[in-house]
Amino acid sequence: MKSYSMQATADTAVIELKEVPVPEPGPTQLLVKLHAASLNRGEFILGHGLTKPGSNKPIGMEGAGVVEKVGSAVTTFKPGDRVMLRGPGTFSEYTAADVREAIMMPPNLSFIDASAIPLTFLVVHDMLVQQGKLKAGEWLLVTGVSSGVGVASLQAAKAMGAKVIGTSGSRAKLDRLDEVGLDIGLHTRKGDFSTAVLEATGGKGVNLVVNTVGGSVFEECIRSMAFEGRLATVGYVDNQLSAKIDIQALHAKRLTLFGVSNKMRTPEQRAAGVPAFVRDFMPHIAAGRIKPLVDSVYPFDKLEEAKAHMEANQHLGKIVLKI
Repeated sequence: MKSYSMQATADTAVIELKEVPVPEPGPTQLLVKLHAASLNRGEFILGHGLTKPGSNKPIGMEGAGVVEKVGSAVTTFKPGDRVMLRGPGTFSEYTAADVREAIMMPPNLSFIDASAIPLTFLVVHDMLVQQGKLKAGEWLLVTGVSSGVGVASLQAAKAMGAKVIGTSGSRAKLDRLDEVGLDIGLHTRKGDFSTAVLEATGGKGVNLVVNTVGGSVFEECIRSMAFEGRLATVGYVDNQLSAKIDIQALHAKRLTLFGVSNKMRTPEQRAAGVPAFVRDFMPHIAAGRIKPLVDSVYPFDKLEEAKAHMEANQHLGKIVLKI
């Protein structure tokens, strides 16, 4: 089968399409013939630590396809089932997936749309529900709302009954997100939005912040937060890895700051969140209340072009490889 791998050094990453054997599923795995897989920016940013210097490993982190074979201990899936999954090596024709990370696809979903859900929306569930404790009627601020995780955060929050403010450097992207339910779009790439956020929330601030941008907007996120507000850090595309913390605001407003990453979690810890995601989000997805926003679809042999499109920051939502 054909499969993409990435060779990483301290400052470069080389992607190669190889011919490798079809994997044999272990006792608790599924062999899935992949039909689509979506791109995630963090996988290609060396500083994020997902690919260590000197390593050469299969790439791709989420996808969708059809079960071809199940491991000896698997009882929840069978050959022919349509599934979406989170796991390594999805930029391939086949993958051996952990059964705990596989989710049955609703009939209404295409493989293209389904491939844009597992990793991205599991991250969003972690931020908004498990750690963020977002409630209906509360305010959410998303910096970099036009990114894949940003759009998914917007969609999930609206399905939960929250109100959403988003920042973006593109006015055109914000206008398009009005159709997805964005309540207030702030056209900026800088840390200069707290005044507008406080004005929109009657001076109270937002209850939850999803920061997809990084350190360059961290201080402004703190200034935008309400009493007992929560701040999720999920990315740092600005490559600014440090920022000042207003200790007085942290103390007086009883703020909660948390990170969202799977890098140091065990497979058991990662898988533990899947049942809650299925319970909380899959009914919205099955009913069409949450529909992944796919920016573009590239043929399997055009991964480099898809990556270049992502790095040009012109996309809105997810970029998908059709396999």
